Amino acid sequence: MYQIIRCDNSNSDFQNLVVELDKELAVRDGEDHAFYDQYNKIDSIRHCVVLYEEDIPVACGAMKYFDENIFEIKRMYTVLKYRGKGLAGKVLSELEGWAQELFVQKCILETGVNQPEAIALYQRLGYHRIPNYGQYKDVDSSFCFQKFLK
Repeated sequence: MYQIIRCDNSNSDFQNLVVELDKELAVRDGEDHAFYDQYNKIDSIRHCVVLYEEDIPVACGAMKYFDENIFEIKRMYTVLKYRGKGLAGKVLSELEGWAQELFVQKCILETGVNQPEAIALYQRLGYHRIPNYGQYKDVDSSFCFQKFLK
């Protein structure tokens, strides 16, 4: 049975999952990792979720304000042996529901060309590719997406 909790960046299970995420991204991103890593610190993130199977933290995600009506989805991760079970979709759905409760109208996100599973997930869940925003504007290896919330 799965349970999702809402928390902030001080949650140790969230922090530990992010460490694992960063290890994986360092391999996937190669020499580009330092560029992306500077924009993925969790100190400014206040809205996080952790998904547990029994008492084991197996997936996480977070969001932060991009502007007054937009949240940026960050730090999405599922432990390798739990992938393919729809857990990332559950995490993202929880984040989107939380965003709606806070009257946010849209979510945006950035993912990399070296993360085809993430790209497929976001497209399957209703995210549409947009021109790269902010620090990703001229980065060819970044793909940016958005979804309007109901």
